[in-house]
Amino acid sequence: MRVLAAMSGGVDSAVAAARAVDAGHEVVGVHLALSATPGTLRTGSRGCCSKEDAGDARRAADVLGIPFYVWDFADRFKEDVIDDFVASYAAGETPNPCLRCNEKIKFSALADRAVALGFDAVATGHYARLADGVLRRAVDADKDQSYVLAVLTADQLSRAMFPVGDTPKPQIRAEAAERGLAVADKPDSHDICFIPSGDTRAFLGAKIGIRPGAILDSAGQQLGVHEGVHGFTIGQRKGLGLPGPAADGRPRYVTGIDPGTGTVHVGTAEELQVATVLADRAIWTSGATPAGSIDCVAQVRAHGGTAPAAAEPVDGGLVVRLREPLTGVARGQAVVLYRPDPAGDEVIGSGTISGTERALTDSSR
Repeated sequence: MRVLAAMSGGVDSAVAAARAVDAGHEVVGVHLALSATPGTLRTGSRGCCSKEDAGDARRAADVLGIPFYVWDFADRFKEDVIDDFVASYAAGETPNPCLRCNEKIKFSALADRAVALGFDAVATGHYARLADGVLRRAVDADKDQSYVLAVLTADQLSRAMFPVGDTPKPQIRAEAAERGLAVADKPDSHDICFIPSGDTRAFLGAKIGIRPGAILDSAGQQLGVHEGVHGFTIGQRKGLGLPGPAADGRPRYVTGIDPGTGTVHVGTAEELQVATVLADRAIWTSGATPAGSIDCVAQVRAHGGTAPAAAEPVDGGLVVRLREPLTGVARGQAVVLYRPDPAGDEVIGSGTISGTERALTDSSR
């Protein structure tokens, strides 16, 4: 097969490209330029897709003896990832930009161009497993990225390859060193690549501006004011701008965000418990929508937040009824459904969280 290897400049994508070569494929490496001003992207261990990453990717391609190109996707990245990120926060949501980048850039814009140029598949360094159209968790549970890949359609998965998903990360680094790849010891990327300072609240404030609103407790009493709902997410405990905990000494958490009125609601940990998750834009990795309710394990955050559930497709979306309550469930994130077999690693589908219904607690009965 002709394989386009998306090379971010990190160790995972370099080894993924190398394994594609070893498998006998005709491999071409490509690095995505995601900013018109690459210096504004984070560098070192705190970013990806920067100028230094492009150089690292090129050197890895030279070692592997494969052609290498840099493709400019800056405009698409700004529109589909950065602008979406800002708009989502302004609407009181908590988006996952890596998830959106996979959906809109790496496995849509990039894959479409690859197919147009005669490539059969796109290989990336994501930690997930894929066989016969079935997407599964990676062997390395700490590095598993199946959650941020669950937005891919059956057609997109049919053109994807994840060569490192069957190997723990330490072995990937050891393999890179054996191959003479200089990125073998390069630190993993962290945080959001398009926020150079690492200060998400400041970045959003500069884009959205000051939109003051009230902070209310569960009784409707005003506790303070804030400069915009974009500074908050469900389950947040720190940085609320309040003088201290509640009168009973218990910590306060963000339990609700109303972008229409600019109101941020705070309450107890118990008030964060969710029994039902509502989602839009359901995607089924098999390509077929289930006929009715299905048993599953639902995951609501990239790392953690899982519970057994029953999910039902409704009007292009999902209703996920949790058998155990979850906390920190925010609109804009994804709810990903896994098959509830003993392995629990097969992705069934996903949806974008649009709302929740709270679980009954002792204080709410």
